[in-house]
Amino acid sequence: MAQVKIFGLTSAIKPIQSQLSERIHSCIVDAMALPADKKFHRFICMDKEDFIYPADRTEQYLIIEISMFEGRSIEAKKTLYRLLFERLGTIGISKNDIEITIFETPKHNWGIRGLPADELQLNYKVDV
Repeated sequence: MAQVKIFGLTSAIKPIQSQLSERIHSCIVDAMALPADKKFHRFICMDKEDFIYPADRTEQYLIIEISMFEGRSIEAKKTLYRLLFERLGTIGISKNDIEITIFETPKHNWGIRGLPADELQLNYKVDV
């Protein structure tokens, strides 16, 4: 399970939103071995006055926050970062304009499909 929030300027996100979503999802599937049908993305598009960032970033600047079950290896997370920098670069987003944070929580802190997640039978591995 991974929930993804993508923050950025409306003018930067909207024209490439579907490309962003596909590339981000492909990275998560490849790095974390999640099933392709487990796609949960939320785009938080903001006006310039609502999204303050340093002068060394451009209007393409994105913050990507990923919430997931704990258990992934450090190497899997580093692979995810590398893939995101690489694949988002193919649609014109500089590595300098991408910041990624992973928030990991125990399964018992998630409620999904009427159950605590630690009581669910998952069709994928978390310890990758």
